[in-house]
This record gives sequence, structure tokens and C-alpha cells, in this order.
Amino acid sequence: MHSEPRDDYVLHLSLPTDLEDFVRERTLASGISTSDYVLQLILEDRRRNSDRRLEELLLAGMRSEATVEVDSAYWERRRRELEARTRARSNE
Repeated sequence: MHSEPRDDYVLHLSLPTDLEDFVRERTLASGISTSDYVLQLILEDRRRNSDRRLEELLLAGMRSEATVEVDSAYWERRRRELEARTRARSNE
């Protein structure tokens, strides 16, 4: 499950018996280790937090008075700007 090199952070966790039983059932049912189960929970929480932050930014943008017409000309202009930046970087 670990696809990139990293320094491991060791986390010791004490759980009440009912939660320990729940974690054991979940890991046995899914065939993953307890460490991977906890890692999945943390990654999912981070993703939810990122999604929440993106939603806040989108809502703030919608509430702002600044508007931009997003049509095919807008996207064409953005594409040309990106191509120009890419060319400039490759010439560095």
C-alpha cells in the first residue's frame, strides 16, 4: 500500500475493548493490516478536509462580485497562456 518512500511515524493507540473488536473485525473482513486500516482512515479524513476547503473557496468565489465570462474564448486564451509558460520554462 505504501507506494512512495517515507519516514515512518510510529503511533501507539489504546482502544476500549469494543473498538478493538470492531477494528479487528474490519481488518479481518477486508484483509488488511491494522496499520493500513488506520492509514486509510487518516487519508480519507485528509481528503474530506481538502474537499471541504475546496468547497469553501468555491463558495467564496461565487459570493464575490468579481465575475469572469468562461466561454470557449476564455479557455483558448488560458491554453495559449499555458503553452507560452511551458515554452518559456523549457527554454530556461
